[in-house]
Amino acid sequence: MHIPPYHKKAIWQRFFVGALIGAVIAYCVFAYMYNSMYERLLENNLELKSQVTDLKNQNDALLKDKKDLDEKNKKELTVESIEVTVTNAKNLKLDHLTAHQMEDIIKAEINQIIGQEVRIIDESSELLTSTIENKEFAINDFTYSFTVTKIAITQTVKIEVEAKTSS
Repeated sequence: MHIPPYHKKAIWQRFFVGALIGAVIAYCVFAYMYNSMYERLLENNLELKSQVTDLKNQNDALLKDKKDLDEKNKKELTVESIEVTVTNAKNLKLDHLTAHQMEDIIKAEINQIIGQEVRIIDESSELLTSTIENKEFAINDFTYSFTVTKIAITQTVKIEVEAKTSS
């Protein structure tokens, strides 16, 4: 039995080259779609982990505070949560993952204020500001320092910071 010599005909050569190029393009499209989907899933996962950590810390602090409030005056307000926002993330061209990591690191640094009285935190707001500004944080082989631009102290402490890369 004889196999036909398709490799010698120009039409078949074009067909095989076209099929090969099509396969390479299809693989590139598949890899791009998979990577973008994986990045979204990873970002979503980090957001959910951050929320779970915040809720656990908040729950622990509130349970501890509830025990203390039974003994103390119930009229005083306490800090229940912390919100941190990096205002210049777009200017530094930071991806969402790095911005979330920055926010989580700052929250972890000042986590001990949850459950404290708002009056006490308000009196020591300069200490809170200097705690954030005087530390350098390493994220993804870069060292960042932060400047507090805005701080609002209520039951939810809202802090806006500007990130700077340190050399």
